[in-house]
Amino acid sequence: MRRKPLREQVIVVTGASSGIGLVTARMAADRGARVVLAARSEAVLARVAEELGDRAVHVVADVGRLEDVQAIADKAVATFGGFDTWVNVAGLTVYGPLREIAYEDHERLIQTNLWGTVNGSLVAVEHLRKRGGALINVGSIASDLAFPFQGLYATSKHAVKGFTDTLRMELIAERTPVSVTLVKPASIDTPLPQRARNYMDREPTLPPPIYPPQEVANAILHAAEHPQRDIIVGGGGKLFVVGKEFAPGAYDELAPAVIALQKRSESPRNPQGALHTPRDAGNERGDPPIYVMRTSAYTRATLHPLATASVLAVGLAATAAVILGTRRKPVRR
Repeated sequence: MRRKPLREQVIVVTGASSGIGLVTARMAADRGARVVLAARSEAVLARVAEELGDRAVHVVADVGRLEDVQAIADKAVATFGGFDTWVNVAGLTVYGPLREIAYEDHERLIQTNLWGTVNGSLVAVEHLRKRGGALINVGSIASDLAFPFQGLYATSKHAVKGFTDTLRMELIAERTPVSVTLVKPASIDTPLPQRARNYMDREPTLPPPIYPPQEVANAILHAAEHPQRDIIVGGGGKLFVVGKEFAPGAYDELAPAVIALQKRSESPRNPQGALHTPRDAGNERGDPPIYVMRTSAYTRATLHPLATASVLAVGLAATAAVILGTRRKPVRR
């Protein structure tokens, strides 16, 4: 599917007041796109929209409510005449053992992470099926892996993957000109842990390796122009996924280590987080206690598979030439 260049697109970004969503919105505007910002934090959205100028408009919305999501689409149509790409980013997490988490916290997480994606996807597709475009859902490597002490987060991301894959197949069967991409980040340096509902006795963090949110935003905007089915952001995440597929039992045995890697040394700062009430928005990055990778060479290579294949082919050819040349050398007697 051929897509417009970013400078000619209108892009809707949910979860645009923090982390990946905020970085994506800013990067899209920097590359010339017009942007519709959506999130629960009105003051932050207004500030970012003002920063981006007349190329941006904002909508206060809770993506767990279908009527709010429809209002986002209506605003895009009223302001810019429609949209070309819709990006579902909004999401939160809860840290703690499944048996200790209150039902209303489970319910709220699923309402945001899963139903927010479902609502955004279905509203977006109804608009895009007439004009063509891209739907981009942000899942996680937790779409393929389980994470103890983030059980409902992993559950929601597994569900997002199942929904996204099914929707893609139905659109293909209908010959609808909408590309569907699932972006699956590894640990990303965003305020997600600080804004999480936390039941642990320690401040939460993300397991290493951790990558900058710009890597995810770059993958999202690449998919807006060059559709891809799936994009994993972070080579470390890819290794975890592959390792789990080859040895699922061994991965299960890592549970104590995975739990330990999600705890910082200090006591919880804000256990309630932003699950039910928007707060602490406006930041692109968090404050992880460990080193953050500068880029992901793996991800950047997957965004340009033909170039990567060419490099690989040249490397294989050179290796083969060396081997064959060695074999053809006459044996001295």
